[in-house]
Amino acid sequence: MSDALLNALAEALADLVTTIDTCDDDVLDPDTAVKWLENTGYLLAGLPPADRGALSALVRRAAARQPDGAWRDDLLRIPESFGLDDDQHELYCDSVEQLERRFVETVRDVDPATPVPSCPGWTFADLVKHHGTTHRWMEHLVRTRAAERVWSRDVPLDLPEDPAEYPQWLARSAELTLRTLRGVDPETPMWSHGADQRVRFFPRRLLFEAVVHLADAQLALGLEPRVTAATAADGIEEFLENLPYYSWIAEPVAALAGGSVGLTATDTGAAWTIGFGGGGFAWTKSDGSSAVGVEATAGDLMLLVYGRLSADDARFGISGDRAILDAWLAATAL
Repeated sequence: MSDALLNALAEALADLVTTIDTCDDDVLDPDTAVKWLENTGYLLAGLPPADRGALSALVRRAAARQPDGAWRDDLLRIPESFGLDDDQHELYCDSVEQLERRFVETVRDVDPATPVPSCPGWTFADLVKHHGTTHRWMEHLVRTRAAERVWSRDVPLDLPEDPAEYPQWLARSAELTLRTLRGVDPETPMWSHGADQRVRFFPRRLLFEAVVHLADAQLALGLEPRVTAATAADGIEEFLENLPYYSWIAEPVAALAGGSVGLTATDTGAAWTIGFGGGGFAWTKSDGSSAVGVEATAGDLMLLVYGRLSADDARFGISGDRAILDAWLAATAL
C-alpha cells in the first residue's frame, strides 16, 4: 500500500471520527454516534502495537496539515481518545490484574465444596485450583521461553493442602505471572497453544480465562456476570482465532454438517458470521447471511460462545434454524 493511500485513509478516518464526535444531537442520534465510535475504537484496539503507533503518527500528520483551530485540536485528540499510543501488552496485564482481584474477592469466603453448575462436577476448590494452575503453567512457559509444549502436570504448583487457602495461592500465582509477563518483550517468539506464537498471546488468553471463570463463580453464587462490550467482543474473536488450535474443539467442528451462525451485539452493533461444513471452518467480522442468527449484548454473546449461558435464556433473540446453533454450541463446548 502506497504512502499516499495510507495518508488519505488515515485523514479520511480522522475526519469522519471527528465529524461524528462533534455532530449536533439534532443531526445525528447520540446513541448511534456512541455505537459507531465504540466499534471503531474496538477495531483500532485490535491492531498490533506497531500498526497502532503508525496510525497515530499518520493522524497527527493529517492534523498538522490543518490550520490552527478547533478542528485541528479535535484531530490531535484522536490518538489519545482511541488509545493508539497505549501499550496493548500492558493493558492486557492490567486487565488481568483487575479481574484476578475480583475473582479472589468473589471466591475467598465461599465453602470450597460448593458446586459450580456451569462446570459440571466441579466445586469451588476445583475451579480455583484450575485457574491457579493455568497461571503457574503460563508463567513457567513465558519465563523459560518454551519452544515446545510443556504440560501443566510437569510444572511445580506449590499448592496448599487446605482448599480454603486456594484463593490466596491463586492471588500469589497471578502476581507471579504478571511480574513475569511485564518483564518480557511481548514480541518475543515462543511456543503457545494458540494462533499467536509470541509472548503477547498469554496475557490476552489469561484475561478471558479470568473473565469466564469469574462468570462461573458468579453464576454459582446467583450473581449476574457483567462483561464490558469491548472485552466481550475481543473475547469472541480470541476464541474464534484460536479454535483451530484446540484439537478437542476443532475435531468436533470439522465433523459438523454445513451451516452458519450469525452473532449480532445489540449494544454496539458489532457482528460475526461463522461458517462451517465439509471439514472446514471460517469466520468474518461482519453481519453476513447465516442459517441462524443470535442477537444479545456483546457480554451475553461471549458467555453463550463459552457455554456459560444457555441459548434457551430469554436474553437471546434467535432467528432461523435453531438446530444449527445447537450443533455449533455442542461442538465448541469447553
